[in-house]
Amino acid sequence: MKVIYIIRKILYFFNLESELENQDSVYEEIKKGIIFKGTNLWILIFAIIVASVGLNMNSTAVIIGAMLISPLMGPINGLGYSIATYDFDLFKKSLKNFAFAIIASLVASTTYFALSPISTAHSELLARTSPTIYDVLIALFGGLAGIVAISSKQKGNVIPGVAISTALMPPLCTAGYGLATGQFDFFFGAFYLFTINTIFIAIASVWISQLLKFPIRSLIDNRKKRKIERTINFVIIIVLLPSIYFGYKLVKQEEFLQKANQYVLNVSHFEGNYLLKHDINPKLRKIVLVYGGTALLDKHKSEIILRSSNFNINDAAIVIEQGLAFSSIDDKNIEVYKLKEQIISLNEALTKKNAEFDRLINQQKIGQILFNEIKIFYPQINGCSYSESLFYKDKLSVPLKTTIIILSVKRKISAADKIKINNWFIQRLKQKEIKVLYE
Repeated sequence: MKVIYIIRKILYFFNLESELENQDSVYEEIKKGIIFKGTNLWILIFAIIVASVGLNMNSTAVIIGAMLISPLMGPINGLGYSIATYDFDLFKKSLKNFAFAIIASLVASTTYFALSPISTAHSELLARTSPTIYDVLIALFGGLAGIVAISSKQKGNVIPGVAISTALMPPLCTAGYGLATGQFDFFFGAFYLFTINTIFIAIASVWISQLLKFPIRSLIDNRKKRKIERTINFVIIIVLLPSIYFGYKLVKQEEFLQKANQYVLNVSHFEGNYLLKHDINPKLRKIVLVYGGTALLDKHKSEIILRSSNFNINDAAIVIEQGLAFSSIDDKNIEVYKLKEQIISLNEALTKKNAEFDRLINQQKIGQILFNEIKIFYPQINGCSYSESLFYKDKLSVPLKTTIIILSVKRKISAADKIKINNWFIQRLKQKEIKVLYE
């Protein structure tokens, strides 16, 4: 009984019925939002131009502003609501107005980019040309938030937030850019992203409208209902499958980029050559390395390429170029180059020695810090020595790294306190192998 009571309490917090708007009011609001004429049409055109300028100038803030004033969400919610309530008249009006809005948006954005003197595809444009499964999730959950907000008395600032997160405007503008510049891969990629956003916002509207049991507004038999449901499922699958493929490619590209960066770091210095610059293209799985130093021979290049197998990117196309080379080595200057190599080796050895020296100095400081901390709890301790050592043992091919701490004490410490002190050092130093000796 107690479990059932807890479940009911939890479900109470998720209940939407107490905050639902009057169903007729929701219907009227959705019906009003699908119309594109007069004010709504001009706002749409202005929003498209603002978003196009933002994409053209690579300004995220301007793009967000355009999404905030965009009225495109209205007919999409109308499509979802009309399907859920089998209101075919509303569906036709929503579809007609939405098609008109798309055409008006494409005309406005194409005209802007055709007239704009700047035609470079910046990152904000490129981001709208490769939709993935993640865009599906954003559209779906953004659409769920939007229709819940429309159906509620407490709308708050959810709808503007949904307009930003689902990003309906930028893909349309990018599609216009593709038409204006003749780059149809941009057009199809961006329009596919817009289609994803549209379909899954509408699907979210269908689900929530059915969940909230909005009244059916026309007579319909079960056979026609099943046909509509099959059509919806078919559209979802058709739109979803390519996005899953693109999402998989995105994950593989990120994985390649991470491994390629590790590889580049590993080959940044090779046989007296230093990496001047590099370029990683995860889409083409290509890495370009530009070195400066002594001339790279074919065997050196082969060895650099071979190292890629250590990072599981041996299928990558690795191009090695010589940027700055001392190619004309003759009898007169060969000694100079040998001397340079020796200086480089000495610098590396000196760096290692300095690091070792710093480590020893830090060890001394650790002993002092530990002494200052432990004597607060045990005043009878008047000295502390800290060191790291290697512990050799039978049947162990590799010695164990052990921390040894020697404590000087004024008077005897009990066995119980010794256990506490040992545990304190283990926790303080985050090490398991610690030997504490007393003198």
